[in-house]
Amino acid sequence: MTFTLTPTYDDNPRLADLVGRLRDFLSGELAEYEADRQLTPETRLGREVLEPVWKRSRELGFYGIHLPERFGGQGLSFTELAALKEEVGASGRVLSHSVLGDMGGPLRAGSIFEFATEVQLEKYLLPVIRGERACCFSLTEADAGSDVRAMRTTATPDGDGWRISGHKVFSSAGPFADFSVLVARMAGTEESYSAFLVDLDSPGCAVLDGQTPMSGQHIESDIVLEDCYVGPEQLLGRVGDGLRVGLGRVTANRLLHCPTVLGNARRALQLTVDFAKNRQAFGAPLAALQSVQHKIADLATTYYAARSMTYDALAALDAGAKPRTEAFMCKLFVAENAFRIADEAVQIHGKAGLVRGSEVEWLFRRLRMFRILTGSSEIQKNGIAKDLLTA
Repeated sequence: MTFTLTPTYDDNPRLADLVGRLRDFLSGELAEYEADRQLTPETRLGREVLEPVWKRSRELGFYGIHLPERFGGQGLSFTELAALKEEVGASGRVLSHSVLGDMGGPLRAGSIFEFATEVQLEKYLLPVIRGERACCFSLTEADAGSDVRAMRTTATPDGDGWRISGHKVFSSAGPFADFSVLVARMAGTEESYSAFLVDLDSPGCAVLDGQTPMSGQHIESDIVLEDCYVGPEQLLGRVGDGLRVGLGRVTANRLLHCPTVLGNARRALQLTVDFAKNRQAFGAPLAALQSVQHKIADLATTYYAARSMTYDALAALDAGAKPRTEAFMCKLFVAENAFRIADEAVQIHGKAGLVRGSEVEWLFRRLRMFRILTGSSEIQKNGIAKDLLTA
C-alpha cells in the first residue's frame, strides 16, 4: 500500500469509479446543500434536512451500497466499503454520516438483516434502505457500557409478547429515528438477553434528548421505556439471541469504525499541510521551519502505518480469516494515533486551531472521542492481551 493523501484504486476499476463519484458528490452537491442551509457539526438535524440526503444518496447508489444486490446494494467487500467510509470521513462534510447510511440508515442497522423475518424486512428494514425510515441502536445504559451484561432494561413476558422497562443512553440517531434495535435482559434471568424492534412512538416509550458529547453533535438520545409492549413479530432472532444480534460481526464492525476515523485524521493532516504552506511566519511560510516539517513528517508516517494495518486486517477478513486480535490492534492504534494527529494539527495551527468553529478544532474534539467510543483503548488492550496469553 503506497502513501498518498488522495488514494487511488487503479487495481480496482469499480472502486476507483465509486470513489471518484463519491468525492464529486461530497465536494459538490452535498457541499452546496449544506452551505445553503448554513449547517455546522453542532446544528440540530431534523428529518426535513436528512431525508433528502438519504434519498439522493440512494438515487446515486451510495445509500446501502454495501448490501447484497437483492437489497439494491453492490455487495461490496469489506475493503471496498472501508475505502468509501474513509472518503466520507475525509470530506469535511457535516452530513457525511448520512451518505452511506451510518447515521440511522442501512449501516446503522448493521448485521440484523441476517436475523430479520420477511415481515420485519418489509416493515422495518426495506423502508430504511429506501431512506423512508431511520433506526437507532440501543444497548448502552448509564451503568452498562463496555460491561453490557450489567444492563437492567428488562423484558417481561405478557401473553405472546413482552413488556419492556428500562433506560437506554447514547442511542445514536435516536433524535430522528422511527424505531430502535433494542437489547433487553429477559425477566427472571441473569444471562439471557433478547433483541427487539421497538417502534419509538409506542405507548410507554419516550425519546428524550441525550447528553451532548464533546463533539457538539446533537445525534444522541435516551430511550426510556415503561411497560412498553412489543409483540412476538418484533423479536429479532430467538429469545436469548440478544447479544449475538447486538454484537454480531463484532470483529468486522470494530475494523469498519477505523476507516472513517482515518478519513478524519487524513482531513486534519491535509488541513495542516495546507496551513503550513500558506501561513506566513518570520517572513516565510510556516512550512519553511524544520520543526514544522518534522512534525508533519511524523504525522504522515503515523497515518500511513495506521492505514496500512487497517487495510491489511480488512484484506484478511475478505479472504475469510477472522482477524480478531488484529481488529483490537487496529482500533487501539488508529484511535490513539488519529487523536495524536489532531492534537499536533491544533499545535501547528496555533491560535487558529483553538477557535471554536475552526474545522481542525472540531476534528480534535471528534477524534478524542474515538479513544473511548466503540470500546475504549483499555478494552482493546484487554482483548489483545487475552488473545496472546491464552493462545
